Amino acid sequence: MIPPKASGEFVAAMEQVLDVYSRPYDEGHPVVCMDETPRQLIRQVREPLETVPGHPGREDYEYERAGTCNVFVACEPLAGRRIAKVTEYKKRRTGRCSCRTSPKPGPGPSASRW
Repeated sequence: MIPPKASGEFVAAMEQVLDVYSRPYDEGHPVVCMDETPRQLIRQVREPLETVPGHPGREDYEYERAGTCNVFVACEPLAGRRIAKVTEYKKRRTGRCSCRTSPKPGPGPSASRW
């Protein structure tokens, strides 16, 4: 669904993105998808109760905060490759550094076709 305030410019840009995803696999010009998300780390305050016959396992709702991390994922869906990298915290250059470890493009030109 297109947001109500979307302009024709937005729609044209979105169609261009969808065109990229519909291209056939080309080893020389791989389609690599990237995303990152911050996550809160938690640890349990009390040990959970194990599952026993007739009773499900139980966990207390209390938790202790154990910091944060940043999860970066890159995948090349048409080649079936993906990587995930977890960093202790988000740096300004995290995405740039993570691109160096993203799925390797095949032989051929590496210039973008956008």
